[in-house]
Parts: sequence; C-alpha cells; structure tokens
Amino acid sequence: MIARIDDRDYRNSLNEVRAQVAAARANIENIDAQIIVQQAQIHANQAQVDQAQAALVFAEQQAKRYQELAATALAGTVQNAQRYTSGLRQQQAAVESAQATLALAQRQIEALKAQRSSAVANLGLRKAQRDQAQLDLSHTIVTADQPGRVVQLSGAVGQFAQPGTNLTMFVPDDIWVWANFKETQFDEMRPRQRVTLEIDAYPERTIRAHVDSVQPGSGTAFSLLPAQNATGNYVKIVQRVPVKLVMDDPPSDVALGPGMSVVPTVRIDPASSLLERLEAWL
Repeated sequence: MIARIDDRDYRNSLNEVRAQVAAARANIENIDAQIIVQQAQIHANQAQVDQAQAALVFAEQQAKRYQELAATALAGTVQNAQRYTSGLRQQQAAVESAQATLALAQRQIEALKAQRSSAVANLGLRKAQRDQAQLDLSHTIVTADQPGRVVQLSGAVGQFAQPGTNLTMFVPDDIWVWANFKETQFDEMRPRQRVTLEIDAYPERTIRAHVDSVQPGSGTAFSLLPAQNATGNYVKIVQRVPVKLVMDDPPSDVALGPGMSVVPTVRIDPASSLLERLEAWL
C-alpha cells in the first residue's frame, strides 16, 4: 500500500446503497407474498364460481319443472313457477358476479407480476450502484501492482489533494535499461543476445544482461512533435531506436533507478545472423 485516502464519505455512501439493495429485495419478497395470497384468492373465487354454477343448474331444473306443472294446471301453481323463475335469474346474476370477481382477481395478479418485474429492475439498479460505491471505496487505497520503492513523496497525513495532484513517484524493483542505439547498429542485433552494462555510478561493476525487444520505430517518431520534413532540402540524420535490455542477475547491493547513465555493449553473432537470413531466404 502506498497511500490511504479518508474513506468515511465513501463508506457512508456504500452503506446507504447497501440499505437500498436490502429494501429492494424486501420489496420483491413482499410482492411474492402478495402473489401467493392473490393466487389463493383466485382459487377461492374459482370455487365460488363453481358453486354458483352448480346452484344455477339446480335453479334451471327447478324453474323448468314448475313451469311445466303450471302449464298443465294439475299440480303446480303459477306462483311457484314465478318464484323459481325469479330464483333462476338471481342465480344467473350470482354466477356473473362470481365470474367478475374471479376475473378481477386474475387481473390483480397480473398487476402484481408487473410490479415484481419493476422491483427486479430496481434491484439490479441498486446492485450496480452498490458495485460502483465499492469500486469508489477501493480507490481510497493506493496500491502498487509490483514491489518497488516510493520516491519524491510530497503528500502528508491530513493533507487535502485535488484530483490529478502528483503526490509521489514509484520505482519498481523490476527495472530494465532503455538503450538508444543508432539505426545503423541493428543489422546484426537480435533478441536474446548477450549484453554487458557499465553504469557510470558504479564504474567497477559489470552487469550481465540480454536484448529483450526492439521498439518498432525510432524515438522521434513517437514524440509529441515528430519531425516532418516538408521541404525540398532533405538532410539525412541517423535516428535512435530504443532497445529494451533486461538484466540477467540484477545486483541487490547497489541502488539503480531511472535517469542513471549506462553504457551497454551488445555481443552480436554474425554467423547466427547469416543463418537467419539464409533460412528466411529459403
């Protein structure tokens, strides 16, 4: 860990969003409970419809029977026929009322399902806000992805810093050398060739290294203002191309860091270079 920023505001925001996530989940559970209750109500309303329809069938049979008796004037009276006919109409109205109640309960459960879909979407939004709050909280701890040393530390405990303020520099333990060779020196230079490094700060030390990679382009080509010769007077200038040199066994008893002067010497093998050319030609 390099530095820690005061995280109280970010923790409060995270706790608030976590509470909102819990409330969204509780809302979904509440709607699920209402759906279960509404389904039970639908079953009860369906039973009432079945009961009303069974009573309607009996009322139809009774009304038909007394109408026939009243027509023959043998055993029935007109009053009984009218009474059972009225009962038949009442039972028909009861069936229609039960069916309407059932339809209303069914539509109510569809409304609850729509509310549940909205609650699930709200839960997803709250989870995204929680993840963002957790990410913001994690940014309050500045860490390094590899071992190294902190240099030029200008920050202090309790200091207020604006975004983008440079508080320190970090030098990793895994260091290498950028050697700016001339482009005329690359004819026989290849990766994995052995290199000898002489550091001005330690003239008595010789460090072994090897060629790791070569930048595909000169240093000036990737500069902020690359040279663009647009006139007819062309002057050929030998360019410098950065080459990455990795130490085979970095010394641990000396201090190496950015900006130090190094004189590299690459050991080339003309025979292997010629063999590579022949293989490429074949």
